[in-house]
Amino acid sequence: MRALIQRVKQCRVLVEGKSVASAGAGLLILLGVKTDDGDEDAKYLAARCAALRVFDDAEGKMNLSLRDVRGEAVVVSQFTLYGDTRKGNRPSYTDAAPPALAERLYEAFVASLRNDLGDARVQTGVFRALMDVHLVNDGPVTVMVESKPPASASSNR
Repeated sequence: MRALIQRVKQCRVLVEGKSVASAGAGLLILLGVKTDDGDEDAKYLAARCAALRVFDDAEGKMNLSLRDVRGEAVVVSQFTLYGDTRKGNRPSYTDAAPPALAERLYEAFVASLRNDLGDARVQTGVFRALMDVHLVNDGPVTVMVESKPPASASSNR
């Protein structure tokens, strides 16, 4: 499971021109699910996202988490995070989980994040919908977090 996290001043998600999610200061989390991911990946990654220290403390150092700043999160399903571009000009999505598994684990991730942060602080896009995502990136700060080490990293250990 993979999350591309963007620290935002604000963000908003629209489906067919209608707002379905919005947040003030916090994180926009683009979430991709891989074919071999499971429930433990969803729980682990949600905890990592809530604890990731990407917010400034009083001294201007990134030392605070989403929990610490009581920020908000918007989670958007993003299967294209598993696009393989190593061959040809068209990404291959064979590593992306099929929709039924992806939706179940996306919902498990969201439930775990809500359990950690509180229901009111976590909103979502609409799974499998075409969405317009508007954001004001804060920093900019953009970080990739994964539930498993990349294959190349695990073979080097």
